[in-house]
Amino acid sequence: MTTRISPDWPCQVKVPGSYDWERSAVKWLRELVPTRYAGYPTLIRHPVLLARHAHIQVQHEIRVARTALQTARADLPGLGLSESVIEHTIKMYAAEVLQLQHIARSIRVVTQALVDAHPAR
Repeated sequence: MTTRISPDWPCQVKVPGSYDWERSAVKWLRELVPTRYAGYPTLIRHPVLLARHAHIQVQHEIRVARTALQTARADLPGLGLSESVIEHTIKMYAAEVLQLQHIARSIRVVTQALVDAHPAR
């Protein structure tokens, strides 16, 4: 049986249905949440809850990066930063937003695979 993987599937997570794939998913998801959450037994025992929390965390990070991007041109000159530093900072925030959006899509496909693996809990 061949499993088609979404282009958003994270390379750190094994293919659904393969040996230890859920453990690799949990490991990856734990890296996406603050350390204090990654150790909560409830989140570790229930990977779908961990995935939900990771999704909320990344959505929050996207909002923060977008705010930083949207306010950089107005706020950063007042901090005494040169125009070249401001431009590099803007590019950094723009790249971070794109990366976080990709991570959010990856979390969604991993979450769906976890739900599909355990249909009626």
